[in-house]
Amino acid sequence: MQNDWYLVQFKPNSHKIAERNLHRLGFETFLPMQTSTQRKTTKFINVMKPLFPGYMFVLCDTTQQPWRTINSTIGVSRIVSFGNKPVQASLDLVQGLQARCDEAGELKPLDAFELGEQVTITAGPFANFIATVEKMDADQRVWVLLDLMGQKSRVRVSSDQLIA
Repeated sequence: MQNDWYLVQFKPNSHKIAERNLHRLGFETFLPMQTSTQRKTTKFINVMKPLFPGYMFVLCDTTQQPWRTINSTIGVSRIVSFGNKPVQASLDLVQGLQARCDEAGELKPLDAFELGEQVTITAGPFANFIATVEKMDADQRVWVLLDLMGQKSRVRVSSDQLIA
């Protein structure tokens, strides 16, 4: 039995439906998620979004399982393929992502950042801002420099709110 990971494109906002229906058909799925901050009127809310919008990984043995049934699964747009054959995802890539995710599939932050490294803030009022790491505390807080209106501002952020 040779199980390989394949990339599946799901329909817009249908990752939960596609995942549920693929599980019903006996396929194992992997959908890495990340927390993102969105502004709703005057509040900021954290929402879970797929790391790769529109795509998830599916474990399949193409010699035993009818992989073409993936294309007709509710919520799935298509399995990524070239010609008439699905293309395998890199095993190293999938295993590396799985190692960085918790049980719920949420991407965990890297343990440490380099001083002077450019990072993106993923949550809070400065979501999607690019900052420079200035200092790291022992309590998983990171001091970053933000360029706000032409001036450098020093902000303390939790390390789980940063991605490299």
